[in-house]
Amino acid sequence: MCGIAGIHSTRPDSGDRAGIVEGMLGMLRHRGPDEFGLYHDPHTAMGSARLRVIDLVTGTQPIGNEDDTVWIVFNGEIFNHEVLRRDLVRRGHRFRTHTDTEVVVHLYEEQGPDCVDHLNGQFAFAIWDRRQPEGTLFLARDRVGICPLFYTEHGSELLFASEAKALLAHPGVTAELDPLALAELFTLWSPLPPRTPFAGIKPLPPGHTLTVRGHDRRLRQYWEPSFPEAGEPPSFEDGEFIARLSELLLDATRLRLRADVPVGAYLSGGLDSTATTAMMRRVLAGPVKTFSVAFRDGRFDERAYQEEVAQTLGTDHSVLTCSSEAIGERLPEVIWHTESPLLRSAPVPMYLLSGHVQAHGLKVVLTGEGADEFLGGYNIFKEAKVRRFWARQPHSTLRPRLLNRLYGYVDGLDAGRSMRDSFFGRHLTEVDRLDYSHVLRWANTAPLRRLLSRDIRESLEGYEPRTEIGDRLAAHARFKTWTPLAQAQYLEATLFMPGCLLSSQGDRMLMAHSVEGRFPFLDHRVIEWAAQMPPRLKIRGLTEKWALKQAVGHLVPDSVIRRPKQPYRAPIRDLFTMSPAGWVADAMSEQAVRRTNIFDPAAVDRLMEKAARGLHLGERDTMGLMAVASTQLLHERFIRNPTPSTSRPILTKHVTQQESSHDDRLRSHGNGDRSGRRVAPAR
Repeated sequence: MCGIAGIHSTRPDSGDRAGIVEGMLGMLRHRGPDEFGLYHDPHTAMGSARLRVIDLVTGTQPIGNEDDTVWIVFNGEIFNHEVLRRDLVRRGHRFRTHTDTEVVVHLYEEQGPDCVDHLNGQFAFAIWDRRQPEGTLFLARDRVGICPLFYTEHGSELLFASEAKALLAHPGVTAELDPLALAELFTLWSPLPPRTPFAGIKPLPPGHTLTVRGHDRRLRQYWEPSFPEAGEPPSFEDGEFIARLSELLLDATRLRLRADVPVGAYLSGGLDSTATTAMMRRVLAGPVKTFSVAFRDGRFDERAYQEEVAQTLGTDHSVLTCSSEAIGERLPEVIWHTESPLLRSAPVPMYLLSGHVQAHGLKVVLTGEGADEFLGGYNIFKEAKVRRFWARQPHSTLRPRLLNRLYGYVDGLDAGRSMRDSFFGRHLTEVDRLDYSHVLRWANTAPLRRLLSRDIRESLEGYEPRTEIGDRLAAHARFKTWTPLAQAQYLEATLFMPGCLLSSQGDRMLMAHSVEGRFPFLDHRVIEWAAQMPPRLKIRGLTEKWALKQAVGHLVPDSVIRRPKQPYRAPIRDLFTMSPAGWVADAMSEQAVRRTNIFDPAAVDRLMEKAARGLHLGERDTMGLMAVASTQLLHERFIRNPTPSTSRPILTKHVTQQESSHDDRLRSHGNGDRSGRRVAPAR
């Protein structure tokens, strides 16, 4: 993967746009430290910070088509690029490189915006098409949001970049927190597009493209998860569903092993990462390098499971042991990369783990994300199933006891029925609610907004994120027709997965250390096949991911199949009480809280005092501590004391193109290449 950035304007160049984009690339050098390239003409400047994974020699970006009228900067991977290339060559296209990036250029020449329909991959890219007088800027993001892409406007300019910090490197763009986005994040766990934590900076949503032609901007959704209508007979027998799932997963893994550098894997000891690693062993001839994170705190540690799987599968395994002190020390760095407040500390160990992978000389790892969302793995899905069962007899004392089987790791849940029934019994009989599966999660998180300052709360008067998401679901053409499980999966896959899992815990933590993550379970063919499965194949009784266990049971150890699901968690409380890092006193002090005016100082003080005295902290308390701390750090790093743009990277390739005709002369430094372009030599 890489980092991309650019500026496009309807007005001819009125300043040093190329120089600004170089500064933007400087903020992305962690994403692609291997080489930097820039394209510039009077209307558009765009560049790439490249991580070399495919075509290590000739794949330098930006890349143009045969006559240099279409240019691309690209972040990600196209896993079916070899097949696409062969078809394009047969149709007369000429290639200068062996990289997948150039495939997208030629595919766009033929298909225009519909080119994304043919791509199997994870991607965010920008194409500048000069074939028409006014030109077209085309931005695209992969189906599920693995690769990030943000944009904003400044006067006549549209700016885009892989991370918000690159947009903030533009001299006309400053960071300001958006209260509405904070309200959404402190309720739904992530802002709703088109919002981000920074006012005026928008994400290109997953499965969307943005076409800019003159003053016209067209945002188009080309894909989203979709499910059969409730009651619709399955199209295949159960055995066919399972057999095809096994075939697709193996092929998705095979495709994601294509690289010109070694590929490793994350191994948590759970089903998903074990299945991914086992499939890698099936495809590769030699041993697989695997990496896992363990904790000194036994409540969170899964080391024994990881080592058992590594030994059984015969991997070359490496473990990073993580302490609460290390999590506390590194949280400010993590916030710099997430560019977002957090409700949990889980991203920090993943940040440390990617650094561990980088230290071992690897650039690419496969991971198991996506299996829970699309194959029915999360407890929230089973919770909704139990609650619907309970709602048929709301006075039953036996039915709610099934919840004890889901949340055995929650302190006090089985001590008596009072806490369990009062919490899980809220909105119990409102089974027709479109957000029924997630109503408890959001109700549990929403009180975090009480920590906000009076000024912020007043600015939010009349705004309720749960109403916003409810209105969106009501307007969705097909959501009401799906089964309850499908509705829950859709919410998880379109809100939590791109907004938290694949961003704060995925892409940002991986790319912080120049490591690319690949996700076989997020192959769109796997997703679309899994979506057609009837609910009984995903959750059978209270057994999660039943079809997956059948599909990979011959590859993974029986102990993994039988092991109860354990969610990935990391310590929070100890960050603030046991040898806290120096930033804690600075960020959480009354003076600092008053200065930012984001939170109520008295409310924060009560929360910190509760932690310091060793009183019981529930999940909402720990989320509150993390929400306040991470938001305070975000304000410090991006608003109060913004980090200036790093020094401009040395360009490996710099193409300057004049507007005259399709055989424009190109100005740059250095010698020409075989295509007739003049490009700068590597320095």
